[in-house]
Amino acid sequence: MKRSLYFIFTISFLILWSSCRKDFEFSPSTGNLEFSKDTVYLDTVFTNIGSSTYNLKVYNKSDDDIVIPTVKLGLGNTSEYRLNVDGISGKTFENIQILAKDSIFIFVETTIDINNFSNPNGNYLYTDQIEFDSNSNLQKVELVTLVQDAVFIYPNRDNTTKVIETLTLNVGGELVETELQGRELLNTELTFTNEKPYVIYGFAAVPNGETLTINAGARLHFHSNSGLIVSEGATLNANGSFSNDQNLLENEVIFEGDRLESNFSNTPGQWGTIWLFDGSINNSINYATIKNATVGILSDGNPNGATEKLKISNSQIYNSSNFGILGRNTSITGENVVINNSGQSSFAGTLGGTYNFTHCTIANYWSNGFRQFPSVLLNNFVTDEDNNAILADLTEANFNNCIIYGNDNPEILLDEIEDSAITFNFKFTNCLIRFEDNNNNFTGDNYNLENTNLYENNIFNEDPNFKDVELNQFIIGDESAAINKGNVLFSSQIPTDILNINRTTSPDLGAYQHVTFPKDD
Repeated sequence: MKRSLYFIFTISFLILWSSCRKDFEFSPSTGNLEFSKDTVYLDTVFTNIGSSTYNLKVYNKSDDDIVIPTVKLGLGNTSEYRLNVDGISGKTFENIQILAKDSIFIFVETTIDINNFSNPNGNYLYTDQIEFDSNSNLQKVELVTLVQDAVFIYPNRDNTTKVIETLTLNVGGELVETELQGRELLNTELTFTNEKPYVIYGFAAVPNGETLTINAGARLHFHSNSGLIVSEGATLNANGSFSNDQNLLENEVIFEGDRLESNFSNTPGQWGTIWLFDGSINNSINYATIKNATVGILSDGNPNGATEKLKISNSQIYNSSNFGILGRNTSITGENVVINNSGQSSFAGTLGGTYNFTHCTIANYWSNGFRQFPSVLLNNFVTDEDNNAILADLTEANFNNCIIYGNDNPEILLDEIEDSAITFNFKFTNCLIRFEDNNNNFTGDNYNLENTNLYENNIFNEDPNFKDVELNQFIIGDESAAINKGNVLFSSQIPTDILNINRTTSPDLGAYQHVTFPKDD
């Protein structure tokens, strides 16, 4: 009996106590909310492509539990913004409660069609506000988005089956169906200008016998799992240029992902690759930046043509989740090229081929995990599905007046399967190379650094004095070991560096002549 009375008394007390709690009584807000920011900038988005989700934190720093009568977008249901308030999606909300000394999150996103506005001129600044309460208690947080118009290239989708078009390519004279989503470029799409950026979904293929010309200042943005294919018999000419007025690469061609938000600006692996198929011819890339791909450039075949399959000059390749440049039994000439931050190798010449790099900076300061290979990888084989090695000649691989460095050691790997019928020719001349073999793991003729047929006038393991490897800034300072160490014979063939600075008389190694860095305050 006593236990029952105690139980009844306890329950009655809890009910009475709960009914007297004032912190469950919400008072109307008085216009004293505080916010994590006064303006939410949703960065830049392409027309009809959804933005990332941004957040705003709303604070009740008073001692009272409050209720906000209304939270809404200033443009109401016509607004191009979407809100999520306390887990509920919409554009207008009523009676939003915030406990004393507490806060709530509001999430904001948008998808905007620039064609809904008059005279956008390629860009349109779209704005709205989140309004909290009204009249004398009204508080506002601004919303701002720059909407950019673009040319969209995407595969067709069957309206009935919803199946997305896949590529059929001419390979060896035969039409081959692939599983790659995408389509061939039309004749009217074979010149990319700098008037609007291009946004590509799937793989855009240059048809057999055609040339894709990309003019100076053009911007190409690729969606996830997308890229550019240069088919057999086709050609890519990316014709960026240098701006002498600004001493900047402002007229370069840019290849990158389609996410324009700042937190995506250096994220590797956002899109696929520029794929030069076996049989594509006379490809050239000049003054370009290729960033945030899976493989920056994938070049297949044609190792011994009259001219190189790809000539790349005055260009930068950054943040590739696998390889910066991957050559597979192909031919590439590189001049004033800078490569960094690759999940595997910055340059890999595999299954032999023909490669000539002069005044290039091939670095790898990958910091997103373990990488298997060094900055430069050369081999003469590939293994098939039965793990059998297929061999091919490394006809030549010459690195002249280059810097080959990184945060691993060593930064070159010469992976040869010896066969008397297969050549493996390479040479490093007047290069600064990171190569320390303290444990004697690299033996054999390929690693005989005293053999002048393979290594001539090189510098090993001295500081290149890069400006900032984390920011992909590979200009060298006046404490660099690369200063005045170039061979004039090579520099006379490439008389200016990537910033158009003359190097004919006192050439430094790598893609840049040195500068004096400003001293920190």
